[in-house]
Amino acid sequence: MPREARVLITEDKDVGSLAYAAGQATAGVVLIRFPNEARSGLGAAVLSVVTELGERTAGAFVAIEPGRARVSRPT
Repeated sequence: MPREARVLITEDKDVGSLAYAAGQATAGVVLIRFPNEARSGLGAAVLSVVTELGERTAGAFVAIEPGRARVSRPT
């Protein structure tokens, strides 16, 4: 795990897949999956997830889509 233990926020599905499928220990990955027509709500959605989930994002894989967020932990 990296020294600074920062959660990565990305839209790159490949990064999300590598981090989750490989079962690598990470500080956490937040995958953003927002279509163009929903982009206006992206900032509020990310802020909401960070505010509501807080420390639960540490070491987790979180997928944010319009109207929902899913939290998974690699096995």
